[in-house]
Amino acid sequence: MNIPFPRVKGKLGFGFMRLPTNENKDVEIESVKEMVDLFMAEGFNYFDTAHGYVGGKSEIALREALVDRYPRESYVIADKLSSPHFKCEEEIRPLIEEELKTVGVDYFDFFLMHAQDKENYAKYKRCRAFEIAGQMKSEGKIRHLGMSFHDTAEVLDMILSEHPELDFVQLQLNYADFDDPSVQSGKCLEVANKHRKPVIVMEPVKGGTLVNLPEAADRLLREAGDGSNASYAIRFAAGCEGVFMVLSGMGTRDMVLDNTSYMKDFKPLSEGEMRAVEGVMELFRSRSDIPCTDCKYCEEVCPKSIPIPALFSCLNAQNNFKYWNTSYYYGIHTEGRGRARDCIKCGFCEKACPQHLKIRDLLVRVSETFDKEK
Repeated sequence: MNIPFPRVKGKLGFGFMRLPTNENKDVEIESVKEMVDLFMAEGFNYFDTAHGYVGGKSEIALREALVDRYPRESYVIADKLSSPHFKCEEEIRPLIEEELKTVGVDYFDFFLMHAQDKENYAKYKRCRAFEIAGQMKSEGKIRHLGMSFHDTAEVLDMILSEHPELDFVQLQLNYADFDDPSVQSGKCLEVANKHRKPVIVMEPVKGGTLVNLPEAADRLLREAGDGSNASYAIRFAAGCEGVFMVLSGMGTRDMVLDNTSYMKDFKPLSEGEMRAVEGVMELFRSRSDIPCTDCKYCEEVCPKSIPIPALFSCLNAQNNFKYWNTSYYYGIHTEGRGRARDCIKCGFCEKACPQHLKIRDLLVRVSETFDKEK
């Protein structure tokens, strides 16, 4: 799609989440300045930050590396209202004002209700966060209001139906998660497109796991061309319907050089490249040791309302990727429903399963992975 926001240049955004730091965990600001200069020189201008990124130092680094050094009209900044930083309605406006002051700008081009899921959304509703941000938008302190999202397509549809005023939505989307029953990237994208909301992509390389691929998967992409593993993942996301921006959490100069090289004159994946990516996806599926087809027959008969296929998907993803937010999605799918540890061994699920899986035993493995007490 064409970029629906005229001031945004290119489909690549610089995520200020994984900045280089020294042994004292201070941001290496001179390195960040070099990266910002290179990113801007290559024709891009979208920067994404949040109050808690890099231990609370991301917004300060963005001011020092960008805001203090470039004219305001030359760049676009996205910031967020994050749940850990407010407890009640009265704290929201002062927090956003503080973020504006910390970044050193009079307005945010994009502002997001951060990390919406069913539980988080209830807090934002209770605290009237959407209304307060909307008021600040009418005052010119926010130009475009949207949200980032981590939950099921059904919850996304509910939120977008209740808030048609939102200008955009930010989704976790990558080729590994696209058809995953737990993350539901593809289904969430369909919902966003149904509501005609332009999409920003986060986690296009799944926290780096689509860069550091298993040898067999890496070989498939090498045979497809000379692009980097990151290039196939980011271009896959950027080529999806409705996507106008893909964020990359770049932490080195080489990452900026690589990302900008193929996004400067963006072209979607060719048929041959898409076949290679599909081959990698099939390889991941073959490595998943629970061959669940997500028919949900087991779920329909479970007396404890355990979302069995989604939890099997979480375990498969954890075994494949060892990725931090697999546990997050386990929490999403068990919110208000049964967890794996709640299985009472009744066996109804196994009688209903067309794949004849030993579901009761598999749920023990799921529980051992995800139900550990904090």
